[in-house]
Amino acid sequence: MRCICSVVVALCVSLALQVSSVPAQIVSSPRELAVIRINLLDLLANEPSLPLPIRQRHEALQAYYQTYGGELLWLGSGRASAFISRLKNAEADGLDPNDYPSKQLATLSAGGPSTDKRGFAIIELYFSAAFLEYASDLKVGRFLPSKIDPSFFIEGRAIDQLSALKSLERADSIDQFFDESQPPGRNYAALRIALAKHRAIAAKGGWSAVPLGDPIRPGTTDPRVPAIRARLSLTEGASTKVTAAEAQVHDNALVEAVKRFQASQGLDVDGVIGSTTIVAMNVPVQERINSIILAMERLRWMPEDLGQQYLIVNIAGFELRRINAGEVEERMAVVVGKPYHRTPVFSDRIRFLEFNPYWNVPPDIAVKEELPTLRSNAAGRAAQGFEAIRGDQVIDVRSVDWASVGAGRFPYQLRQRPGTNNALGRVKFMFPNPHNVYLHDSPAHSLFGRSVRAFSHGCIRLSKPLELAEQVLRVGAVKGWTKERIDAVVASAKTTVVNLREPLPVHITYLTAWVDDGVANFRQDIYGHDAKLLAALEGKSIAW
Repeated sequence: MRCICSVVVALCVSLALQVSSVPAQIVSSPRELAVIRINLLDLLANEPSLPLPIRQRHEALQAYYQTYGGELLWLGSGRASAFISRLKNAEADGLDPNDYPSKQLATLSAGGPSTDKRGFAIIELYFSAAFLEYASDLKVGRFLPSKIDPSFFIEGRAIDQLSALKSLERADSIDQFFDESQPPGRNYAALRIALAKHRAIAAKGGWSAVPLGDPIRPGTTDPRVPAIRARLSLTEGASTKVTAAEAQVHDNALVEAVKRFQASQGLDVDGVIGSTTIVAMNVPVQERINSIILAMERLRWMPEDLGQQYLIVNIAGFELRRINAGEVEERMAVVVGKPYHRTPVFSDRIRFLEFNPYWNVPPDIAVKEELPTLRSNAAGRAAQGFEAIRGDQVIDVRSVDWASVGAGRFPYQLRQRPGTNNALGRVKFMFPNPHNVYLHDSPAHSLFGRSVRAFSHGCIRLSKPLELAEQVLRVGAVKGWTKERIDAVVASAKTTVVNLREPLPVHITYLTAWVDDGVANFRQDIYGHDAKLLAALEGKSIAW
């Protein structure tokens, strides 16, 4: 028997020479299909030299065609041409059409009477292998998250290949199958629309850069205004129909367009066109397209079942949302980790809340940050509620010779008592994890007013923690915890732990692009995660 790889090559060459108008439905006789199926089963059982894509999915193909007894999916049906069209339009889902063998499949699908039954069997298997590859990329992504960035602690997922083939057999169409395979929820579908819009802008030449200069305030005149008006007409609906006398005036209509733009970029919404706003306007459209593609890939990495009710934190967006049945019921600003104390990406479940918590200072923070202050002003740290623990003994930090303590010889657990100065504030939301990351209150409320909020050591600080606590306890099926009771417990200054009867899913994500109410939002790549993923998608080496 000839090597099957050479058979596929020969088939492609032979079929490419045939008339291109041969119908996609290349086999129609039930008898022919039965003979092809027999040959297909023999190939799966006895041929060791099947093409690599088929060998890679051999187990699933054998399970479907032999064990399950599935019908042929491609021969004698119209699925082949619909699948090829889907592959050619893979960019609609942020995928690269060049990654998929649409040309080879088109050549194979043009098979005519000269193709033998064994050749048709190979065609069937080749289509199924390509289908499984594309279905996997669309549903769970092209890479394992941890292979792209060690800060992503998301469990890699894989599609159930046998179920995918069986679902395709039952589906009314290829498009129906793939539409149902997309990540759930509205986010992905909205990004898909935003991607098409930005690609349409790119196809028309994108937008021109606006020169930097002095801030343009509402009501003032500037020669750059026409360029700004043209730029915002593409994404914010700014009107370019103004009189010659109004052309250079930063009028009320343009102010509103500028504010919409600033809001979509996470900037201070003041209508003033300063350097930060102009820099955001000048980001090339291709970079915005890349951000959308990367966000779509990261949505594929997330758990398929996020939960009926859950919390989701977007690190790059500095925001937490509480979701119920797909609807956003609460939003709040958050502070995340500094670029050198990055908040990790992972999913977990909130299991208990702790009111009036102690802050047990992590050892590295105790040595690197607290120890120098203790050496110079132990009394000041004592006034802030800090104390040292050694065994079962609580020690006044003013009584310790901190000059004799250092890295490798720090025999204390440093902690801060509950109170108004406590770094964790009045409540923390616990989902025990190896990263020692959780949600908590903060006494530094002024930080929530900043547009970029990366100031923590990795934990997530909440701008409205007590409001969230009330809702989390309700969703967690803990009865009797009203706002009044929470306020009373907080006022008591007594540490109180409340376990949730039903743990609440929490997802910590990193998205630099998303859509709210039809408006595409973009944020800075504060941790450099986008750069790494984009390099991987482009086949470049990744520098950690």
